[in-house]
Amino acid sequence: MKPEQDINNLRHSAAHLLAHAVSELYPDTKLTIGPSTPEGFFYDFLPTTNFKEQDLPAIAERMQEIAERKLPLTHEQVPKAHARELYKDNPFKLELIDQIEGDTVGIARQGEFHDLCRGGHVEHTGLLKNFKLLNVSGSYWRGNRDGQPLQRISGTAFFTPKELRMYEKRRQEALKYDHRKLGKEQDLFSFHEEGPGFPFFHPRGKIVYDQLVGYLQSLLRAADYQEIATPMMLSDELWKRSGHYDHYRDNMYFSEIDDRSFAIKPMNCPGAILVYKERPRSYRELPLKLAEFGLAHRYELSGVLHGLFRARAFTIDDGHVFCTPDQLEEQIKQMVAITYTVLKKFGFEDITVGISTKPEDAMGDDALWDKATDALKHGLESAGVSFEIYEGEGAFYGPKIEFRIKDSMGREWQCGTIQVDFFQPQNFDLTYVTPEGTRARPVMVHRAIYGSIERFMAILLEHYKGRLPFFIAPVQIKILTITDEQKPYAQELLATFKERGYRVAMDESSDPISGKIKAAQLQQVPWMLVLGAKELENKTITLRHRDGKQEFGLTLDDLLKKAEIAQK
Repeated sequence: MKPEQDINNLRHSAAHLLAHAVSELYPDTKLTIGPSTPEGFFYDFLPTTNFKEQDLPAIAERMQEIAERKLPLTHEQVPKAHARELYKDNPFKLELIDQIEGDTVGIARQGEFHDLCRGGHVEHTGLLKNFKLLNVSGSYWRGNRDGQPLQRISGTAFFTPKELRMYEKRRQEALKYDHRKLGKEQDLFSFHEEGPGFPFFHPRGKIVYDQLVGYLQSLLRAADYQEIATPMMLSDELWKRSGHYDHYRDNMYFSEIDDRSFAIKPMNCPGAILVYKERPRSYRELPLKLAEFGLAHRYELSGVLHGLFRARAFTIDDGHVFCTPDQLEEQIKQMVAITYTVLKKFGFEDITVGISTKPEDAMGDDALWDKATDALKHGLESAGVSFEIYEGEGAFYGPKIEFRIKDSMGREWQCGTIQVDFFQPQNFDLTYVTPEGTRARPVMVHRAIYGSIERFMAILLEHYKGRLPFFIAPVQIKILTITDEQKPYAQELLATFKERGYRVAMDESSDPISGKIKAAQLQQVPWMLVLGAKELENKTITLRHRDGKQEFGLTLDDLLKKAEIAQK
């Protein structure tokens, strides 16, 4: 595996290769920007006629032709006046040139093609043969929905044909087990044009949702969290004070009520702050741990919506802990422990931890950022957790710990976060009374483990390929009778399992047993209890697992013991 910087250079160079091919095939197309991404690369264009998916093979073929030319990739700094002359007909590039500091800008060249660029490339185009164009989607200039609509062509690239083949295999597998496809097949959730980007949970999906919430609630109660609920809409003055307005307003929804402007919350922290401020707080109350499963709304471009992975409404499993500086390290240590407990419960053993540091648009001075970052480092070190540093990737109000999990298909997902925040307590003048009777400033820690319930559910569906574990499956047990003669016995079992709190159902159809088994397997029911004449006579049960494995001659007590273990 090549170092991360090398793969970024390769993919950034592939974005230039894409732009080069498009400029040869469609010379009137305006070029904008084309960065590398964790999955590959993209380039945003303003074409005279919109691209279609069927245009991608021709573009890919021209990219291969350019790659075969083995054109050297060079990079130089040129005066801004020269760059403006090069791009006098491209308003996008001219805007970028004006915003770059200094008197010069970078220009990358390969043959007759050139592009505005900071640098970081491979030596020549012959190293760019292992790529694949993935799709065409909509975008906006600089991500601003009020800006110029553009078209984005996305792709990926690797150093070797083998790496590309492995990626394509994983991608095909991912498409096969796409959570949107599984959600439809298993009747879990849906999306509708009447609410684009807003998920509709069906009864079966709501059960899974509630199991995720309920499990985490039990852990948080044991850790002395108190659950709150805050309004979905709050005055935009609150969001301006918190800093979210300046950083998120392009992704927020607003409404006018009684001549006042309100915003639908994109996150939950300001609401938790108002709960803290409701009355004076004493050091005896700290750490004050507030949990909220809060529904948030964020405007996302239609081109980036992706089922439950990228929705416009989602529930954040937020925790906001207000503590003294002396309590901070222990609180971080406890949050790390809970996060590992949850992730391992759902079968994620390959967990990478990193600390994201101060971004360019951060609020506050360096001293507080250093203090917050050191607190996260010490918390992880005291928990015995090794970590990486992700420079410049923190939230605007504080650094954060990120937990990244690897799924069964080898894909990495960023889920849980722990963020130390010294700035919101200052913004909102939060205090507590010390043992000496003076007032001091608490530290605020933001914590999420799932990240969002919806996204974590999507990850689980794809990780388990639709076969959700027994403890969160919407229907855990399906009772199947071979003939009507076994139905009274089936009803007895149904009542017993229901009394014990299991999610159990009985197939009342007149289908043959093979049809009943097939229907239960399609619904990915973990356990099928098959009852025939022999089982009725001996008061036993045949347990059929969804993978086809069977266990014969089990008693009810046997099954109850197995179910108790599977539920844990």
